[in-house]
Amino acid sequence: MRHAILFDLDATTDASPVPFAGPAILSPLTDLRAAFDVRTGALTTLERLSASFHVAGAIVPQAIAPLTRERHTFPVNTGLSLPHDSPDDILLLNARCPLPISEATHLAPGAAIVERATGHLIAWRTTIDKARAIANAHTIKPDAVSVVDRRVLLTRPWHIRTLRDACIATDLNILADSPTAIPAGVTPIGAHPIHIDPSARVYPTVVLDAEQGPIWIGPHAVVRPGSTLIGPCAIGEHSTVLDRSLIKGQTAIGPHCKVAGEVGGTILQGFSNKAHDGHLGDSWLGEWVNLGAGTTNSNLLNTYGEVIAKPTPGASNERTGETFLGAIIGDHVKMAICTRIMTGSIVGTGTMWAATKPVSGTIPPFTWATDAGEKPYRFDKFMEVARAAMMRRKIEPSVACEARLKALNAEGR
Repeated sequence: MRHAILFDLDATTDASPVPFAGPAILSPLTDLRAAFDVRTGALTTLERLSASFHVAGAIVPQAIAPLTRERHTFPVNTGLSLPHDSPDDILLLNARCPLPISEATHLAPGAAIVERATGHLIAWRTTIDKARAIANAHTIKPDAVSVVDRRVLLTRPWHIRTLRDACIATDLNILADSPTAIPAGVTPIGAHPIHIDPSARVYPTVVLDAEQGPIWIGPHAVVRPGSTLIGPCAIGEHSTVLDRSLIKGQTAIGPHCKVAGEVGGTILQGFSNKAHDGHLGDSWLGEWVNLGAGTTNSNLLNTYGEVIAKPTPGASNERTGETFLGAIIGDHVKMAICTRIMTGSIVGTGTMWAATKPVSGTIPPFTWATDAGEKPYRFDKFMEVARAAMMRRKIEPSVACEARLKALNAEGR
């Protein structure tokens, strides 16, 4: 297995055959994590790539380096090296490339590949010394450069939707490759594999519809009575699907979540709740999100046209390439009961939405929204709420986490 260093920086070549189209913008997905730690399917990108590469280290923006070091045992930004018995070259791999692509796997020594749409570096087979240097240079000098014509990198928040189906399919091929026995009183449908971890509990009257794809129910997960799960879908460790829920295809629920109502085509990073009725479609939720009862989003325009969105507040509109696109909701977002979320909305980290008007467009991070208007969310009040939510799962925010949140809050003012 080839050793790889994941880099979470915009990089290009000194003589790229395609123009550099500007930096990637992935907030709020990457406000509190490296791009490889984003849940891009049933697995995070790192979990998926680790099946194809031995990750020897990572290069990430300094702002998230302390958080990244907390989460991983491999070196981050410093101390990057190779085992003594390994080959003398390494694959430098873009952390925004969620799927292992054959062009990267089969690179010749010294060669690199870039994405035509952006000009961004995807991978470079090089030496460990040259790999380390990218943290400062951001420009490489490969022996040869080839171009990948299809979309393979996350460059905007909505690309999580663009690459979702391929990521979930790859993950379920691994997770659900061995079908298991179906508990008494549970109704299976279809020929695709259904894998239920022995520690999971699936109650009688649950329907598992695997006609269109596999279903994976992870360790200690619970699926309550009357629920229907439609594959391809994945329910993560210690997550609960509440009574009479409808979980539709292309959905991946991360660990320690509670979901209810109608959820389809949606990824939950983990530790988030949508515990009541309401529709959530073609969306991505970060951690520590809570959606109040009856919260519902739109994932399709009335015109059936392409969704237009802004990558950041105040930016120009951009074509997303998507007809079905719900909401991208950052970490620690809280929404009041019966909140309406319009098509293609992006909600910044730490937002508290208690206004009766719908969420629309791109909401700045740490927005406090009520019917009296919108203002910045005071950081001391935000941390009080964040600690209370996290303590419900017996988790304390770390020093690095609080420092990063404080910096994000200051940036948004």
